[in-house]
Amino acid sequence: MPQSPAASSRSLSAQVPEAAAGKPLIAPSLLSADFSDLRREMETVATAPWLHLDVMDGHFVPNISFGMPVIKALRPHSKAFFDAHLMISPVDPHLDALAEAGVDQMTVHVEGNWHLNRTLQRIAALGCKVGVALCPATLPEVLGEVLELVDTILVMTVNPGFGGQTFMPGQLPKIRRLAQMIDENEERTGRRILLGVDGGINLQTAPLVTAAGARLLVAGSSVFGQKDRPATIAALQAAACAGEEGGRSVEDVSARSPSMR
Repeated sequence: MPQSPAASSRSLSAQVPEAAAGKPLIAPSLLSADFSDLRREMETVATAPWLHLDVMDGHFVPNISFGMPVIKALRPHSKAFFDAHLMISPVDPHLDALAEAGVDQMTVHVEGNWHLNRTLQRIAALGCKVGVALCPATLPEVLGEVLELVDTILVMTVNPGFGGQTFMPGQLPKIRRLAQMIDENEERTGRRILLGVDGGINLQTAPLVTAAGARLLVAGSSVFGQKDRPATIAALQAAACAGEEGGRSVEDVSARSPSMR
């Protein structure tokens, strides 16, 4: 079976050292970049080892972003881990082309995917890491039957389809529940699943989600809206680490802060 050129030469732990070291990851989202100069925009966030690529079809979500030709053109110019967040329906017909374009991980939505198990198995067979995303209205328990197939779970803390939205604090209990499910799964299987969050991540919300158990933070406008992007990525990671170290006490205090709203 064909394998992703990127995935065949790089493992998750090798490509993303923070994942192996246990530090929270900041993943800049290219959706918030200047589309007229994506290669240069990508280079400005080269200090982040993980790049989030939002593929939108105008059907599953209202917007249309970019697809396989753009990803394939960008691949030779970055050593980052390419995570393709597929907000498209149907998704299965495009998996092989995405692997050939050089993505390292494909993150697909539970919603609208009638044969999720089969989709996840196909992604793994293509040599890519396997991600699953949940929209705000989706319960975490829907993943109970596929945890053994998953490398990353992505919680949407905004409704998918647009950048620059406000973080939904009501998703924090879902993050905590998924963190618990991941811990229980690791006890049974020995496999560790990476828990991520996408939507409204900034210096105020980063510690909230890591306090709840998230380890991967997708950040779009909060990174690409700044001039000094490496400094912004470092500041976000510091905030994420502070939340992780402070635990629930940070989350409780920050949840009442007016700056969250």
